[in-house]
Amino acid sequence: MGVLNHLSTLLLLSLLPPALSRVVNRFDPECKEFFLEGTTPILPGILVGGKVQDQNRYKPIYQVFKYMMNKVVYNTYMFATLYDTTNMIPVFSAYTFTGVGPREKRPDTWMIEPQLDGGIEPVMGLEKEGVIYTHQAVNQDYDEYGKDKKVNKGHMFSKAFAHQPVNQDSTFTLTNAVPQVQSFNEGSWGKMDCEVRKILLKQCLDNNGQPKAYVLTGAVPSVNNKLNNRVNIPDLLWTAYCCYNNKKKEWMAKAHWGVNQEETNKQVLNPHTLSELYNMLKQHYPGDGDVQVFPKQCPRGSSQKEREKSRDDNRMIK
Repeated sequence: MGVLNHLSTLLLLSLLPPALSRVVNRFDPECKEFFLEGTTPILPGILVGGKVQDQNRYKPIYQVFKYMMNKVVYNTYMFATLYDTTNMIPVFSAYTFTGVGPREKRPDTWMIEPQLDGGIEPVMGLEKEGVIYTHQAVNQDYDEYGKDKKVNKGHMFSKAFAHQPVNQDSTFTLTNAVPQVQSFNEGSWGKMDCEVRKILLKQCLDNNGQPKAYVLTGAVPSVNNKLNNRVNIPDLLWTAYCCYNNKKKEWMAKAHWGVNQEETNKQVLNPHTLSELYNMLKQHYPGDGDVQVFPKQCPRGSSQKEREKSRDDNRMIK
């Protein structure tokens, strides 16, 4: 039944208008499935109420991937990204975790977003010879200059969090990557990814007992640390998840972040509350208003049951 539901979803998505633009000015309903209750993050000065504050710089992208299955071509929404065309890295990528599938080998081929540089194709694709890309990173930035900076292509939406091979392939677009210090990527960040994935598989179960969680992963840009004098090398990376635990009958949420720097010793990225994440991000997004990554049902601090018990205790005292 799960396979049939998946195929039905793909069929419906394939009926999207072929010329549908996916680089837009705001996150609209087409991408609401990647955000809990369709609610996008609040990042003061960047994204408020689903609307981009500086539309010349930040571009919401409906990440559409084109592939073939059973001789049928599909153009499918895979995840959502808010892209910074000045720093040439994503602010964040948002995706829905629904389990993990077979991990197949694939060529280390990375795509770009044609519409960021005047293209009309509404799907991610390979770079075109002779085209100069001035609003996004390209493979040359990483392949020729990454070694000197000891960085590689760091996924925001990780391949390891994607369910099917086609979903995994869709993560290999440079609008979903930042220059990530290799030892950090393969060290504490990679270990954290593995631990979080285990938690999501065991604890984030919907009413049908299937894994489901909402995840956002983002980057805080540096002041002036660049790759190839073009692509910002972020100071730190962060990630957060929220899900409903059907066994415990409560919402749960956690966050992690780490400094994007070389690691010489084994380091651990300990979990944090959403409240701690918001306070940290507020230092980097100092515009008016508070930071919010998930809707309010996602516990910001203590667990939902602890908060309910605290409210009950306060009522008894009164």
